[in-house]
Amino acid sequence: MEKKKKTTIKDIANLLGITPSAVSKALSNHPRISDKTKLAVQEAVVSLNYQPNYLSSALRKGKSNLVGLIVPRVNTHFYASVIENIEAVLNLSGYNVIMAQTNESYDKECKSINALLNIQVDGIIASIANETVDFSYYEKIKENGVPLVLFDRGENDLEVDYVGIDDYHCSYIIIEHLVKQGYKQIAHITGPSHTRIYNNRIRGFKDALQKFNLSFEPDLIIESNLQIEDGRRIMTDLLKRDNRPDAVYAASDNAALGALQVLLENGIKVPEEIALVGFGNEPFSSIMRPSISTINQFSAEIGKQAALAFLDRINFPEKKVTLNKIILEAEFLIRNSSLRKVF
Repeated sequence: MEKKKKTTIKDIANLLGITPSAVSKALSNHPRISDKTKLAVQEAVVSLNYQPNYLSSALRKGKSNLVGLIVPRVNTHFYASVIENIEAVLNLSGYNVIMAQTNESYDKECKSINALLNIQVDGIIASIANETVDFSYYEKIKENGVPLVLFDRGENDLEVDYVGIDDYHCSYIIIEHLVKQGYKQIAHITGPSHTRIYNNRIRGFKDALQKFNLSFEPDLIIESNLQIEDGRRIMTDLLKRDNRPDAVYAASDNAALGALQVLLENGIKVPEEIALVGFGNEPFSSIMRPSISTINQFSAEIGKQAALAFLDRINFPEKKVTLNKIILEAEFLIRNSSLRKVF
């Protein structure tokens, strides 16, 4: 099928018998163009199905009113909520959001950054993929003078605005709770340890064990992608051990759900025999039986604050000398999966 030729400003000008410059001014509501001409141009836009070239417009104006949003995945309540709130705040200020999903792939992340820079976005808000250990593409964003805000998964060396929670403290209070409930052999299903948030959660886990005089066993920290299938696989392996744990702390609710499925399938009482704690407060965590103890990260507020940090950079560029690090206070939701009935 032959591709239909795209309508240009010149086509509208030829139809109306005016100059392309006059058409362009009419489209931008220039005060020196009469209402009659503006109306005629709008009618021609509809009849010829004219689609503006926003990239060309951005190059001319030096502003696109587009913000790139890079997320590892969209199939969690956390990221869906963050995306919704970033978009809501930015839309009110006249910005549209272009989203890219990396699926935790470094290669996809690099390609997404290139694509967003090529279309002249006014800024980028991102959460770093688990595979990423080289941050040169994020440095490229800064070198291009494009405001960059990181949320949830950040990197201190990048020295950019960041919004997140205190992952170290969250891990610490989870272990403190499990110890007070009488658990002593605690396993930790975590994400890649090179990722800052998971590294902080591992540190909180280790320090809490030390504080409460519990031995640290390296093989009870298991790295994974923290998906349901990872939780199932790791929990199955843990149950085969002679010294199987009496509690499992997973750094995501998805991994906790997979672990819980295996425990229930094997007739293991939760939390009487093995306790379980997740992270993220996914909607299913409160309706499972037993309900899953977890960390509420206040994703809506993270999204709002990330968007506001970007707007702050755009509206007050002189603030660039001072970086904005917003650490929100998370909430530990203690539910039936870790609350022992009998000691």
